[in-house]
Amino acid sequence: MTSQETHDTRIDIPALLVRLPLFQELTPEQIAHLAAHTRAKRLPKGEMLFQRGDVAHGFYFIVFGQVKLAFPSSSGNEKVVEILGPRQSFGEAAVFAQRPYPVFAQALADTLLLYIPRDAIFELLEKDIAFARNMLAGLAMRLHSLIQDVESYSLRSSAQRVIGYLLQHCPDERWESSVEITLPTSKQVIASRLNLTPETLSRILHDLAEARLIEMHGKHIKIGDLKRLREYEF
Repeated sequence: MTSQETHDTRIDIPALLVRLPLFQELTPEQIAHLAAHTRAKRLPKGEMLFQRGDVAHGFYFIVFGQVKLAFPSSSGNEKVVEILGPRQSFGEAAVFAQRPYPVFAQALADTLLLYIPRDAIFELLEKDIAFARNMLAGLAMRLHSLIQDVESYSLRSSAQRVIGYLLQHCPDERWESSVEITLPTSKQVIASRLNLTPETLSRILHDLAEARLIEMHGKHIKIGDLKRLREYEF
């Protein structure tokens, strides 16, 4: 156990596990089994969780905070694959395939994770068909999301990608004519996530502001007319 993995009694691991979508249908006994093997792990902002190529002995759930999954490159740049937040998991595919992690994971904010080891999950999969179905559904949704990303990069313009990203971070009540959002991370990370250069992202945001579709105040963005922005996307 590392210095950042903890049995801290202030962290109620069973209560956290039952709140996670993947585990909501489990019995109290199954939750207790997982909790006995689960460890809480705290990551300060900027710290690496694992590197590409590290052996995957388990996977992670985010309790709070934010984690970036990315590919490194020989030029020193990186390609951000996902930006994950609370109630999201990662690392499952590498665990089930028993292969090394294909990306690196880094905290973008102070983060609390739950680490669930492979052996505890495999034991539960062998005993619970419903849990196995939930795991498959979760992996299928992740694959579907990655396919959508490829489609977006291939068929949508740079501006359409940026607008789509902004709309994804709007509240569900999209009938509102005006809304304010806060970018969840730096523009550099967002640009990599959208397969853009930081300069291109800044230019598009400037153009949207010039067109009076948005107002920029650092990471805070005001969208004056959601309907107009959605129409501009197409």
